[in-house]
Amino acid sequence: MIPRTLFTSDHEDFRKTTRRFIEEEILPHHERWEAQQHVDRQIWNRAGELGMLNMSMPEAFGGTGDRLFSVVQMEELARAGATGIGWPLHSEIVAHYINNFGSDEQKAMWLPKMASGETVTAIAMTEPGTGSDLQGVKTRAVADGDDYVINGSKIFITNGYLCDLVVVVAKTGDSGEGAKDISLILVEADRAGFTKGKPLKKVGMHAQDTCELFFENVRVPKSNLLGREGMGFIMLMQELAWERLIIAITSIAGAEAVLEQTQEYTRSRKVFGKPVAGFQNTRFKLAELKTELAIGRVFVDRCIEQVTKKKLGVDDAAMAKYWTSDLMCKVIDECVQLHGGYGYMMEYPVARAWIDARAQRIYGGTNEIMKELIARTL
Repeated sequence: MIPRTLFTSDHEDFRKTTRRFIEEEILPHHERWEAQQHVDRQIWNRAGELGMLNMSMPEAFGGTGDRLFSVVQMEELARAGATGIGWPLHSEIVAHYINNFGSDEQKAMWLPKMASGETVTAIAMTEPGTGSDLQGVKTRAVADGDDYVINGSKIFITNGYLCDLVVVVAKTGDSGEGAKDISLILVEADRAGFTKGKPLKKVGMHAQDTCELFFENVRVPKSNLLGREGMGFIMLMQELAWERLIIAITSIAGAEAVLEQTQEYTRSRKVFGKPVAGFQNTRFKLAELKTELAIGRVFVDRCIEQVTKKKLGVDDAAMAKYWTSDLMCKVIDECVQLHGGYGYMMEYPVARAWIDARAQRIYGGTNEIMKELIARTL
């Protein structure tokens, strides 16, 4: 395999620490979290104690300023199949909106609390009638004196059930030009009129906290506006490339882990008196999957390098997201097949990975939307 050159010894030491933490404090509880459809709040506080939240934020706000530590964490969570943990969205999406577009007061108010785990965050984009088309959101924030009054609903919101703070995508104008009418507004969960639905019953990712959010005459001060009014869509476009690369990072890491597990299984499982790995079909299939993952890994690592240089293109992120999430589903499906009947049993990690992986091709913008974005650059 081509050696990875992204990480320093400090990053690799952190990888060992993260892997140990996941094995000792996350995986023993994950099945229980799947049953209750959200993780325990305490795991957020514990992560904050250990400095595992908001790691890419400036040191002044509790971070390291180095996004590669977050990449290591995301890879290890994906490797372990710990799909219930919503830290990447909190630390690598919401925190960046606040740090990049928030006022000094907003940064000082929220980023330290996010780093400690005191405040859990979410971002509310998707609505029952609008998915990948963010210009079509119906949620409205109407100016009333020094406040906005928000009405609408959001669906499929990761961290929604436990969140204390939400970045809400809402319409604040009526120009009819879609993108120019959208703003981002910070809404605290204890505001009157803001309610949460029960965790949604998803096909997979059962431990991940995902729910609907409802806003009925929710009044927030105009000081909760992120950036300038009407600039929300532009801000979203600037950050969505990184969000899509996060999906690519976790897709490759998760698929690599499943392939490793399958290699071990096929060596130990015997059919007709010899290991499954001894059959040419198995060897060739594993060789194909290893090759495709190696190709994907090189491209994703190159995209990560571009992120560190602030040069990641929207089309590159879209290509990475669509291709690796498709590849992840292909790899895991082939690995289920190589497990035979046991691949369909939930006590085997490959079965859990199979049902969890399917969402990767949907969220962050469907893969069909990714192809449309790529096509616009041709």
